[in-house]
Formats: sequence, structure tokens, C-alpha cells
Amino acid sequence: MGVAPIKMPQLGESVTEGTVDKWLKHEGEYVRRDEPLVEIVTDKVNAEVPSPFEGKLVRISVGEGTTVAIGTELAQMEVEGGAPASEPATPAAPAAPAEAETGVPASRPTAPEPVSEAADGGPRPRLSPAVRRLAEEHDIDPSRLQGSGEGGRVTRDDVLAFLERREAAPSDGAAAAAPPAAAPAPAAAPEPAAPSAPPRAVPGGAEGPREELVRLTAVRRSIAEHMTRSLATSPHAWTLQEVDVTELVRYREAEKEGFQRRHGSPLTYLPFVIQVVCQGLAEFPYLNSTWTDEGILLKRYVNMGIAVAIPDGLIVPVIRDADRLGLSDLARVLDDLVGRARGRRLKPEDVQAGTFTLNNTGATGSVASQPIINQPQAAILTTEAIVRRPVVIGEGIAVRNMMNMCLSFDHRIVDGMMAGQFLGYVRRRLEAWSPADVQV
Repeated sequence: MGVAPIKMPQLGESVTEGTVDKWLKHEGEYVRRDEPLVEIVTDKVNAEVPSPFEGKLVRISVGEGTTVAIGTELAQMEVEGGAPASEPATPAAPAAPAEAETGVPASRPTAPEPVSEAADGGPRPRLSPAVRRLAEEHDIDPSRLQGSGEGGRVTRDDVLAFLERREAAPSDGAAAAAPPAAAPAPAAAPEPAAPSAPPRAVPGGAEGPREELVRLTAVRRSIAEHMTRSLATSPHAWTLQEVDVTELVRYREAEKEGFQRRHGSPLTYLPFVIQVVCQGLAEFPYLNSTWTDEGILLKRYVNMGIAVAIPDGLIVPVIRDADRLGLSDLARVLDDLVGRARGRRLKPEDVQAGTFTLNNTGATGSVASQPIINQPQAAILTTEAIVRRPVVIGEGIAVRNMMNMCLSFDHRIVDGMMAGQFLGYVRRRLEAWSPADVQV
């Protein structure tokens, strides 16, 4: 028998860390190879990670809610035969988030952190260096905080939540950080005060606090970090053009029921747009590229990322080699990816290696948007709501189906002229669209 480490996998291109959302097995349980073991959340995917080994789970090294770097040990499994040798694992309490926050793998020997006494004589909670440093910077006594981590440990989120409360009400926050003062001696009864105003009702009729702190989910925190990093990495610029999609709307309305019967997938507007965008990327390859220190890496293939809204955020599964697929195949693959994304059944490979991203913001009624680039790509395109409105055609006015397209691009790679030329190409192809253009 030997002990094999299970490490945080790479769950997407440019992903450097992941959050353990939920353990699906407990210490001491027998786990079969490829059986779902743990749910991991990143800014790109929420995935069930299968066990790479078969054996008994003897140690969980990273607790739920903890974010660690790719390659960090998550757990240890006792396996037979040629498992990587390591020190025998003894069943123990899961390693605290503190170990993960330092960036040191939990399997690396470290000296235990001494437990000192708090001001009230009780044991002071163990802290990671990152949490201790954050508390010291803001003059917070961690022993006064209620920890939400494993075994009641104080985590970074606990410190940040306390800071928010203290900033919202400085005097209350200061009082919360200090032990309660002794009650003052009785004093003479004060003069009767004027009646105070009744408490202000919260909209809807119910009384309660006017503010509420909603703790961040792992998905929301990952999305926030990725979006911030994208804006800090790429100088964003954007442009918009309107498109007359009347002929495309007529065709889709006439064919959608028959298409569903023949192919088993709904016919949406996205497969048409994907085909035209792929053609445009072949004409303007810099929109389908990545910035590197050595130069601009042009991609001679299109892996189309499709932004999909899920209850707690957004995820971008990828249609691989979208430029080689016909309309019916694009509709089928798109339907499969969207369904699995909303059912949280995507695999890590489903969100990797995207080269360009398309987002159908029009599904929410949006008519214009400024999307943030999905790093390390060069651009992202949104299709907005299709709206019937009067437009000038020649010397007359007609009611047409109009749609805006918005393009954000990395200004290091693409200039405004090229971005406009690409968007104009896509617009002209969609406006001139006819059933003869269908590539089944």
C-alpha cells in the first residue's frame, strides 16, 4: 500500500487557482477511480473533479471554501501498487484554510502554529500569515471574531466582513472589537424626553436593517478577480454597429420547427452569427490572437467561447473548431454545452483553449453593452436584442428587424480601424444573408 496525493487540477487556460466548493467524499471512505471526488470552482468553470486513483481517502488537506494554487495538494489517498510514495498519512482534521492561503502545499512539512491565549483567557484562534497580516494592518483583534472556517478558524472573509461592518458604523465597530464596559452607576432619573419618531419602515412593510451583507460565493469571487485582472491586463476599447437582420429573422421563423424535428436541437440565432464571425476571423486574424511578450500569436483555428448565464454568475464553454462546423452541428453542440453549463455538468476541457468569445446579451433585452475581454483573448463580441423599428431604406421608410453588435478589443493588438473593418464585415454578411448561405 502507498499514499498518493490528489492535487488541484488545471481547470482552464490562464487559470492559476481554484476554490474547493464541496467535498463529495469523506475521510475514511473508499473511492473508485473516476468517481466524483470534489467540486472545484474557478472563474471559468464549476466542475466535479473525478478521483485519479482507487483507494481509501485518508486525508482531506484543504477545507471547503478555500482557494489554492494549481498543483496544491487537496487530499491524500491510500492506494495499492505503484502509487507515488510519501509519508504515511494518519487520519486527521482537514488542514485549515490558513495553510492554503500561504501558498504552501499542505503536504509540505510545516511547524504547527502555536496557540496563544486571547485577552479573555481562552485559546487564540490559529491564523494564516495572510489573515494575521490583514488583521494587524487594520488593528483588529482576531480573538474577538467569530470564525467561519474549519474548527472555528478565522478566515480572510471573516476579517473583511468585520471591516465592512466597522466602516458602515465606526463607533459600533470599535465597540465590537473591545470587551464590554462595566455598567455605570445609577444616576438620577432624567427629565422626560420628547417622544422619538417611529422607526422607519423598510419598503414592503417589514421593519428590519436597511443594509445587508451578502457573503461572496466562490463563483462570484472568481469572476470578480478575473474581470479585474482582465481590465488591468488589456487596454480595452470598444465599438458598435447596427445590423439589419430582417432576412435572417424570416428564415429562422419559417424553419425553426422543422429544424427541431430533423436535428433534435433548437434553431437559435447564435449558430448563424457564429458561422459569419468565424468567416470574419479568417479575414481578420488579429481578432483571433493572443498578446505575448515575444509577439502576437495568431490562431489559425477558431475555438468559440459562448458566454452562458448561470444562477450565480457566468461561464464560458467553448465550441472547438467552430470554423469547421456546419449550421446543424453548431446548433447541436451549442445546445449541449448550454444545457450542461446550466446543469453544472461541464468538464474541465469544455472551458479550455477558447480563442474568441461571443455573448448574446440581447437575451436580457440589452440593446448596447461594453463587454470585458475573456483573457487571454484579443476580443469579445455581443449580439444585442433584435428590435423592430422604422428605418430609412432608399427614399422610403420600412419596419425592419434591427440588432446592435458591440465589440470590445485589446488595443495592444487591434486598432480602431481594424476593429471597425471586422465588425463591418460581419454586419454586411448578416445583412446580405440568404438561405443559400446555410452550411449544414
